[in-house]
Amino acid sequence: MSRSPQKNYLDRLLEPAAGADQEDLENADRPVAGSGSPLLTRANSLGRLASGELKQVTHVRLDPKRCRIWSGNARNYAALNPNRCRDLIDSMIAEGGQKVPALVRKLKNDPDHDYEVIYGTRRHWTISWLRANNYPDFVFLAEVRDLDDEAAFRLADLENRGRQDVTEIERAKNYAAALPLHYEGKQAKMAERLNISKGLLSKMIAFANVNDKIMAAFAVPGELSLRQGYALAQAVSTPPAEARASRAAGGIVKENAALAEAGKGALPAASVLARLLAAASGEAAAPQGPRQILFQGKPVVTILDENRNGVRFQVHSGTGADIEEIVESVREALHVSSIGAGKND
Repeated sequence: MSRSPQKNYLDRLLEPAAGADQEDLENADRPVAGSGSPLLTRANSLGRLASGELKQVTHVRLDPKRCRIWSGNARNYAALNPNRCRDLIDSMIAEGGQKVPALVRKLKNDPDHDYEVIYGTRRHWTISWLRANNYPDFVFLAEVRDLDDEAAFRLADLENRGRQDVTEIERAKNYAAALPLHYEGKQAKMAERLNISKGLLSKMIAFANVNDKIMAAFAVPGELSLRQGYALAQAVSTPPAEARASRAAGGIVKENAALAEAGKGALPAASVLARLLAAASGEAAAPQGPRQILFQGKPVVTILDENRNGVRFQVHSGTGADIEEIVESVREALHVSSIGAGKND
């Protein structure tokens, strides 16, 4: 008598796949891809999940409007724009959406949001921008975890630590805010939890605590390195030095405003730093170093020298600027040179 189709189907589900050897059968509790039956493999996986040997990761596809950015994130969300997120915009368009998930946690008692973004801020911004600009079907892909604030901070820090687009001042401010919130103001405890040196943490906290009036002198504070920021923090560590630097910063802010009104580039960060350090020490302003025209934080043109016979400048390669941007930078350098020499445009 022939076997029923149902019996044959059940036998196929329970028997090992073709090609499974005796070792596969003896180790059936450790499924090998392609070696176990569908039912046995699924049963083994469920058993491993139940025992805690395996951890299930939940990915969700979300409307970014239903997600808010966690206040403990290092990145300044308001400073994001299409230029800073251009790499993500282009890759998401090419790949048809977001492929690498962000990290979120579930919210309670927030009628406007369902999740909080722990890291993946640029991914959230980029998906939001793309949905508003011709890609309304794109969704925000995220992994959901149940985390307390300190664990969330450490995970976000690990994610952002190696990223060049998180500036030193953003990271320093983030550490300074986390110190009293998660580590009782104890730098040694925080350094141990983050697995960084106490010296490095101390420098970052000092940089973060530089007076905002002084930092306002920098048109783009993110251009400062930690080394430069710590040097400034040391220089303004006494009230008299801080007062002198604050007065100098006020003058620089006015200069930058005048340059912006004239359509010119702001004073280079290196020149501003030199002036603030000199002011803090009580010395006359140090001679300005070579002035630079920047593109996305990199010098495109450096003014090397200028006198009555002309201007000598250097055009840098490897900046990512195209020919039109280079020409515009040269034009701007000539304008800046005329201002520096007291000439009319």
